[in-house]
Amino acid sequence: MAKRAVEDSGIEDAVLKSGERPVRPEEDGDGVDFEDEFEDEFDSEDEIIEAGVDGRPDEEKEVEEKRDAMDVDQRTFIPGRDKLAAGESLSPDSSAYQMLHTLTATWPCLSFDIIRDSLGDNRKSYPATLYAVAGTQAESRRAKENQMLVMKLSGLSRTSRGRDEDSSDEDTDDEEDAEPILETKSLPLGSTTNRIRAHQIFSADPSKTPRTLVATMLENSEVQLHDITPYVTSFDTPGTILTPQQSKPLMTLRMHKSEGYAVAWSALNHQGKLITGDNDGKIFVTSCVDGKWATDIKPFTGHDSSVEDLQWSPNERNVFASASSDGTIKIWDVRSKSHAPAISVSVSKTDVNVLSWSKQTPHLLATGAEDGEWAVWDLRQWKPLSNAKTDSNAKPKPVASFNFHQEQITSLEWHPTDDSIVAVAAGDNTLTLWDLAVELDDEESRDTADVKDVPPQLLFVHFMESVKECHWHPQIPGVVMGTGAGGFG
Repeated sequence: MAKRAVEDSGIEDAVLKSGERPVRPEEDGDGVDFEDEFEDEFDSEDEIIEAGVDGRPDEEKEVEEKRDAMDVDQRTFIPGRDKLAAGESLSPDSSAYQMLHTLTATWPCLSFDIIRDSLGDNRKSYPATLYAVAGTQAESRRAKENQMLVMKLSGLSRTSRGRDEDSSDEDTDDEEDAEPILETKSLPLGSTTNRIRAHQIFSADPSKTPRTLVATMLENSEVQLHDITPYVTSFDTPGTILTPQQSKPLMTLRMHKSEGYAVAWSALNHQGKLITGDNDGKIFVTSCVDGKWATDIKPFTGHDSSVEDLQWSPNERNVFASASSDGTIKIWDVRSKSHAPAISVSVSKTDVNVLSWSKQTPHLLATGAEDGEWAVWDLRQWKPLSNAKTDSNAKPKPVASFNFHQEQITSLEWHPTDDSIVAVAAGDNTLTLWDLAVELDDEESRDTADVKDVPPQLLFVHFMESVKECHWHPQIPGVVMGTGAGGFG
């Protein structure tokens, strides 16, 4: 990533509404006489001088352009290791992206989720369209103004690099020039969103729109469940009127006595099954049976500190995993009458902030910790607690671990279709992509592209201010979305 000096343009940025673009006022053509640009231009051939389009000599313009040009440093900049000098800022290298867009909301969003749509899987055409839901983090004195944002992003075109790679498709050039548009619908929440997750219930009739449910874990310790189906469909149904009743939650869960950040829907339970964890180390299971929601009042306990993240097993409907600030990962079975963990493994000497269970290879689990290290574990090496006490080799080792990031890991997620690709977000303002299939040859240098301390498995580094979460789009290959203090990207 190149760095460049900040240039004061002297022009204040105008705040635009979603989807609007600045338009230059048209000049009034009434009363204007057009002249022949070549008529009586010169009195004689001796007066002809070489001039540019604005009437000034080209040499004069070149001198001015050189004087005003930015001082661009083309060296590789590694966030967290390299530091910006006074007056410098980072600028993305657009040639490294096939698509790159940024957008901002009224308030920053700590958490978001991507909503599956009916536009098809494995989409590769542009401009792209996607749907998402997010929760805001308003100023503390304006906490009541916090909202859930349901979003449709359309007109997402490729960069010039993306077009060059598919230059044979000339028919889409006009469509590619479409401006990106952000449409939003909001629902009141009344408190900051710590974590938000979406779940869809599909009908037996594929022609019917799936029901989209959203669970929001709030700073006030409540968990709100909303049906946002009318909001999602309203984007593509002109004239839809959303009523105040539709913005109200289906249910507000108040079993937690402290706030939390851990929320996960079961993809294998189609009616709706939810687990939530709090700062007291308690995990509750809430299920929908015959259209009615009920919470098991007996929590799952075993962590000595806060539950930071939760995920269901991708292939076993009764099993889930938890990450905690006590440094452990625990595996649970909801059928257990004791509500105690079946497996517990210490994976870090610091807080374990996040985890991700591979959907393609279910025995692989990735974890991210407060010290900036993230690792991949083979669950086949983890022993149940009853066996671990008698097994002297019970403590497993990760199959891979990386300490490239200099600050806490805030999010990580396996690629939905490639079991070797992982996206990682960290507090050093970076969102990175990794390929675990890359192996280091003994004869190769441990430096990547002549840059020290960069592992060969690191594919890509994207600078994003205070990035908090990242998610792969499940239907558009290679598309990653992130959220941070500066908005979405």
